[in-house]
Amino acid sequence: MLHLVYILAFTVIAFFAISNLIRSLITISGESQRGSWTDTPRPVRSSQNRTYRSSHPELFDAQGKPFNEPLLVIRSVSVEDARQKLDSIYESSPSQTIPSEEDV
Repeated sequence: MLHLVYILAFTVIAFFAISNLIRSLITISGESQRGSWTDTPRPVRSSQNRTYRSSHPELFDAQGKPFNEPLLVIRSVSVEDARQKLDSIYESSPSQTIPSEEDV
């Protein structure tokens, strides 16, 4: 008897989960067709200005124009180069203590 209650409970939970998934997919597809789901700014034609709809103010420069270049460029560095740079930063730090002759 307890097995039937578990099967019935999990069937109801699965039904709600799948119906919620289908509802979400329908909502997302409707928003993507209207253009409100994409992250790319789209121009909105006005009388003279071209304004861009975007939720991120960091995508605009100081004049309010959108950036047309990549915002993040990552350069690959070898492990040895990274170690040398870190060592040079560590050695040039003012808090580094100079080992005395007794410590050597």
